[in-house]
Amino acid sequence: MKTQLFAISTSVAFSLVVAAAALHAQTQPFSDSKIRSRADSLLEQMTVEEKAGQLNQESGIVIKGFVDQKPDDDIREGRVGSILWLSEVKEINRLQHIAVDQSRLHIPLLVGFDVIHGYRTIFPVPLAMASSWDPAVEEQAQRVAAEDARAAGIHWTFAPMLDIARDARWGRIVEGAGEDSYLGSAMARAQVRGFQGASWSDTSILACAKHFAGYGAAEGGRDYDSSYIPEVLLRNLYLEPFHAAVQQGVATLMSAYMDLNDVPATGNRWLLHDVLRQEWGFQGFVVSDAMAVGNLVTHGFARNREDAALRAVTAGLDMDMASKTLIENVPKLVADGKITQAQLNDDVRPILEWKIRLGLFEHPYVDEAKVDAVLTRQSSRDLERRLAGRSLVLLRNENHVLPLPKNVKKVAVIGPLADSADDMEGGWTVEGLFGGESKGHPVSLVAGIRNKLGTDAQIEVVPGAALQRKYPSLLDQFSGKKNPPPATEAELKNWRDQAVAAASRADVVVAAMGEAANMSGEAASRASFTLPGDQQRMLEAIAATGKPVVLVLLSGRPLDIVWASEHVPAILEAWYPGTEGGDAVADVLFGDVNPGGKLPVSWARAAGQEPIYYNHNLTHDPEGAPGFTSHYWDLSTKPLYPFGYGLSYSTFKFSNLRLSRTQFTPGAGTQVSVDVTNTSQIAGDAVAQIYIHQRAGSASRPVRQLKGFRRITLKPGETQTLTFPLGFDELSFWSPQTKKWGAEPGMFDVWAGEDSTAPLHAEFELTEN
Repeated sequence: MKTQLFAISTSVAFSLVVAAAALHAQTQPFSDSKIRSRADSLLEQMTVEEKAGQLNQESGIVIKGFVDQKPDDDIREGRVGSILWLSEVKEINRLQHIAVDQSRLHIPLLVGFDVIHGYRTIFPVPLAMASSWDPAVEEQAQRVAAEDARAAGIHWTFAPMLDIARDARWGRIVEGAGEDSYLGSAMARAQVRGFQGASWSDTSILACAKHFAGYGAAEGGRDYDSSYIPEVLLRNLYLEPFHAAVQQGVATLMSAYMDLNDVPATGNRWLLHDVLRQEWGFQGFVVSDAMAVGNLVTHGFARNREDAALRAVTAGLDMDMASKTLIENVPKLVADGKITQAQLNDDVRPILEWKIRLGLFEHPYVDEAKVDAVLTRQSSRDLERRLAGRSLVLLRNENHVLPLPKNVKKVAVIGPLADSADDMEGGWTVEGLFGGESKGHPVSLVAGIRNKLGTDAQIEVVPGAALQRKYPSLLDQFSGKKNPPPATEAELKNWRDQAVAAASRADVVVAAMGEAANMSGEAASRASFTLPGDQQRMLEAIAATGKPVVLVLLSGRPLDIVWASEHVPAILEAWYPGTEGGDAVADVLFGDVNPGGKLPVSWARAAGQEPIYYNHNLTHDPEGAPGFTSHYWDLSTKPLYPFGYGLSYSTFKFSNLRLSRTQFTPGAGTQVSVDVTNTSQIAGDAVAQIYIHQRAGSASRPVRQLKGFRRITLKPGETQTLTFPLGFDELSFWSPQTKKWGAEPGMFDVWAGEDSTAPLHAEFELTEN
């Protein structure tokens, strides 16, 4: 079975060992054989209806226009195995009491929720955490998220999202690790470790790798739309992070909404059975995305809901999220002989096993007296601030505008995101979902600057017009939240005049611009990357004052900042940095933290370049006819900033690239070494990146592929030698001609450096065994 490996530094490895030792792990209460025996004993006592009930996940709350009633009666009758969309502790306990005290077999509920990047303490969005190029950031963040969620009665998170996103028009790019499968696989493993823990304990929650598979390749970047992905691309790119999660022991997977090559993922037996179970040996269970089983009819794939239930179950789906299609139809399908008792048992067994492994039969309820003590830990907020600082990406710093001096007297903070605390956290803030109120008290950018400079500095804030989506977000529809009335042209001009006046009075200007939190995420695709609203005109107006301007971008995707990249001296991509985001950004702006983040995506110049990604293939290039190559006549085909790019207040030199062998067999492999030197007077983090290219083989191969990375801290003048393995795992690929994985003999290029355009080069030959 193919494996995916990544190199980690000695310091990171040590931190992971310490973190693992610190987990509240306990001896697993049951061996696997005992768990299986206990689950089988339950299965023998269950009716077909009760078994079907374990496959049914229902909403724990009423959502106007979507969910009409609470699930009390269905739980009492054994018709519900899991609930979701509920985070109120008292209500979780109430429903759990119905299941345990009033249902015939007293089987506890599995409580699921979208704990994507934190529970009470919200960590940077996943795209930001991937920008750290440090898997320990993901693991530590999701460990805290798991501890908080479990304390509040959540047993299962619908994360990590492992969809490769090569098109930033797709709103859910913010929930993943970007465009690369190697980086994505490293982050996948880290998140599974974080959520599930070193061993199963009362701080573990089940992770759910989603959306299986190909969801990020939706046509036109339109959420929910069809994906057409050839098998060679599925195998070599889109499936790799999921495979890594399965190898790491992920408990569950979620099937995707969309058609994959004209077969809906939720009814795709090749995907859910042949690949996932037969090839990869997955032993957990698969849940659909919300309403996806019922939507097999909408796709034109199933004739009716009964047919949809049959197709989903026979494809390999185990649990139906929210559509009630399985609970309504599986008993009849069993009675008609279309689904066997053995098939039904195979679906139910892993669900029962995970409930047993989590200890829910012994401890089904939340200790309400202890919840706040866990959720309000200052250590969690301190960690969030530190990890957020590691996720920020410095895109531009002309004339060393940053870091700003702490003795600055007058600062103008301008833009609609300047003092918007909620937008610092991004989407999927658990306690704020479905009309609830967040208790996290996030720190806005203005608050962070005030905290940093104290009372001596004069800070003037000009927010400008509020940002608005043309169509309300999914969660806005559920909560009834409405946009404020759009500003008139006169009002916009007044805001710009105020911004110019404030900038003119200031010593430095911080422009806080980008997207509101509801402008990225689910159902948040965009056809344009322009700064929403009047932000571009406001930015141009304040830049014209001649004062030093620092653009702090808050966003869930790369935006069109071509003008800013030429006219604004400093640009810091903060993504959505989380609860302590304002303090974390201020730490970087004023030099207490040296930025070291790198882009996990290629930064497009305009939406018309999408999809854009670094690891493309070489194409037609006839001699003497340069116009007949892949290009646009009105725009460069190169990204504004390449994959892996990011600046620091330090500077680094990469040198002395060498291989332990320049000719070897796949089994022997080689070691790639490179020296990295801090050539500045400031300690900082470098991220060494290793790329390869296979020159010829049974299929065309990408111009470059990431095959190793390591983030290290170097003192001024310090040099470290870093070594990365290149062997079968790194050199193999799935060939569309041989229909299998293999490492093919031939010549290879290898590069080392700070991003995907790294110039330091060597070559080697892979020979026959």
